[in-house]
Amino acid sequence: MKSSKLFAAAAVVLLAAACGKNTQIEGTLHEGAGKAVTVKLLDVNRFQVLDTVKTDNKGAFRYKLDIAQGKPEFIYLFYGEKQIASLLLQKGDKVHVETDTLGVYSVEGSEESLKLQQVEKDYSAFMREMQRILDRSANPDPELSRCYIQYYRDRLKYVVTNSHSLTVVPVLFQQVNPGLPVFGQNTDGLVMRSVADTLKQAYPESRYVKALEKEAVRRISLIDLQNRLDNADEVGFIDIALPSMEGKTTKLSESLGKVTMVYFWSSTAEQKMFNLDSLLPLYEEFHGKGFEIYAVSLDSDKATWASAVRNQQLPWVNVCDTRGAMSPYVSSYGIGSLPMVWFIVDGAIDTEAQARNAAEIRSYLRKKL
Repeated sequence: MKSSKLFAAAAVVLLAAACGKNTQIEGTLHEGAGKAVTVKLLDVNRFQVLDTVKTDNKGAFRYKLDIAQGKPEFIYLFYGEKQIASLLLQKGDKVHVETDTLGVYSVEGSEESLKLQQVEKDYSAFMREMQRILDRSANPDPELSRCYIQYYRDRLKYVVTNSHSLTVVPVLFQQVNPGLPVFGQNTDGLVMRSVADTLKQAYPESRYVKALEKEAVRRISLIDLQNRLDNADEVGFIDIALPSMEGKTTKLSESLGKVTMVYFWSSTAEQKMFNLDSLLPLYEEFHGKGFEIYAVSLDSDKATWASAVRNQQLPWVNVCDTRGAMSPYVSSYGIGSLPMVWFIVDGAIDTEAQARNAAEIRSYLRKKL
């Protein structure tokens, strides 16, 4: 009886040890005694706050977290709104960080974190050089192009030589500005797919690898779409047939104007604001000249979509595909994020016109109508 109790107690101790935090961050925030350091996890495209730890009277802090085997995580330390350290941690890592309130930091105990730090330094240097060219040159375009091309080639070399490191994922998603990714060509999808295939061998369940693979599929779908358009005999676009508000199947091919905007969206608050603030003024200005909108909602809840259309009194063609991300039109039209816009002119998709805001759309329509 006594031995069975001892065995049970030992099992509890072993279980507790197994469930303990397996990864540790120790650090010092210089000139930051008694301050708060926020620990955040990068959940693909947004930060998730894990915890806030307080430094001691010497600025020292410690934080432990669980990281699953084979699923490294991007972890970021913040002081207020300022990012002060970037880490790429695996299960069992024990890292030491020395940083200050301005984000000048060093890290020990993680080779991947050191690579990530260098990636961010290179990106910051590139952005500073681009800004320097803009500030000093009356005709910056040639220099900006050379700077961008050199950086792109350098990053491509980094991706190829470090294809087994997750640090290539943020590199492949870097942006010059919100409308200009560094890897912005559809053909870069082939690079992304190759890297994703390599990384999947080591990290098949990584959220970051899955995001990269999804983007690669989107880019390659755009290449496939363009190839099909280029080789189409009669119809320069893939037709869409979906139910309208009245439940009647409405085809894109039967809804064309001189210029037709195919608008993929969902009834989120932000996209509903875009309907009224941007699309409605455009429609009212150009509809009489032959402009039409064929709006495809990817809401899985048809009632939510119908309510939005009805409440906003949207006057253009409105259809809904409740299959959402599983819709075949998502891959056919290369939809990676919402909203997304395509234009059809003279029966063919005009790839020049993937407009990003109302001003660009207005300028485009003035040229076409």
